[in-house]
Amino acid sequence: MPWPEPVTLRGRHATLEPLKTTHHDGMVTATRDGEIWKLWYTSVPSPEGMADEIARRLDLQAKGSMLPFAVLDADGRAAGMTTFMNIDPVHKRIEVGSTWYAKRVQRSALNTECKLMLMTHAFETLGCIAVEYRTSFFNQQSRRAIERLGAKLDGILRNHQRYSDGSLRDTCVYSIIASEWPAVKAHLTFKLAQGQLGT
Repeated sequence: MPWPEPVTLRGRHATLEPLKTTHHDGMVTATRDGEIWKLWYTSVPSPEGMADEIARRLDLQAKGSMLPFAVLDADGRAAGMTTFMNIDPVHKRIEVGSTWYAKRVQRSALNTECKLMLMTHAFETLGCIAVEYRTSFFNQQSRRAIERLGAKLDGILRNHQRYSDGSLRDTCVYSIIASEWPAVKAHLTFKLAQGQLGT
């Protein structure tokens, strides 16, 4: 039995469904909103590359290293993708990553709720000891969003990997550990209840 198993997570602002090839057309529409694949420091699929990206994520799921989700908004429209990745079933660690959102939902309650649902599942159902977040040193928007979640910077992996243009990426590694989860959960739940958006 794979760990973690595919699951649908439902909230008020978003639903996370196990990614399927049938999500393709909606994801193409979502990625066109803001043309975020053009940001050189991200790995967001272009409309033309969406089928390959879905196939890549599903292949990693079959190999046990990723659990990909389609992110749907409150109206059921495709709004982006996210994943559990770098899955470590022995030590019960997971990274939340390979996340991208259509421009229309960025800095909204949707992202805050998605992170809350993913971490609630990771800590309270899967029994994880830590949840990681990683991003490019140059992706300041992503770094600020991760820090607003309550994650702490573990360090920077210098020359960690290559960007699509061949240049080298420094990767910032953040985490939330199990002992911090109750406070982080209270923080995110409060933000959602008060309508404090933008995580």
